[in-house]
Formats: sequence, structure tokens, C-alpha cells
Amino acid sequence: MKLAITIWGNRVSPVFDAAATLLVVYIKNRMIIKKSYTSFDPESPLDLIKELKKMQVPILICGAISTKPADLIVNNDIKLISFVTGNAFKLIENFARKQTIEKSYMMPGCSKEYCWRQKFAKPSF
Repeated sequence: MKLAITIWGNRVSPVFDAAATLLVVYIKNRMIIKKSYTSFDPESPLDLIKELKKMQVPILICGAISTKPADLIVNNDIKLISFVTGNAFKLIENFARKQTIEKSYMMPGCSKEYCWRQKFAKPSF
């Protein structure tokens, strides 16, 4: 499984629109096999979508995100897990082991029902 996280330093970027770096992670057998970084322009979500598709990354994890880029991402068949917060490295280690994002990594007032976006259905891991 591959996923990408918008990061700011070592944390999930609190706001998608201010992020400029993606941490791309490859997970196999509940272990992180590879990590890489790539730059992106949050003002051009279509370019980000093209890059994610090129890298075969079907899941994007981010902090707060505006409706327009969120809808573009989801409508291009990328699972979006938004309103996530915390240390990005601890998050991915936890995600690799448990195949879910624990509530402690969700922004206050957020729940799966409202903060995880996927075309037609909620994501299942």
C-alpha cells in the first residue's frame, strides 16, 4: 500500500493550502518499506492528482483542506483522509501496524464520518 501525507517539518501540515511537501510511504506486511519526499504546489490540486496517479499513490492524508481541492481529489478516485494532525512519522508507524488512523490523530471535533472523504463510500482499511 502506498500513501502520501502533506507535511510541515515532521508534522502533518495543519492546512493543505499551506503545505508544499509530500511524504510518500510504501507499506508492506504492516511495515514501512520506503519513504520519500516530493514537492508540490497546493494551489494546483490537479497537478498533485497527476503526480499521485503517476506514483500510483491512492491515499492522501492531510490536515484541514478546503472543499474545492478536496472534491477534486476525491472525484479523481483518490481516497482523502483529511483533518489529521500530529507527528507524521508516529502517525505512519501507527497506521502501518494498525491499518487505521486513531482518533488521537484527528483534529478536535472531527470524526471519520465527516473528515474522511471517498467517492461513494467511507474508506476501509
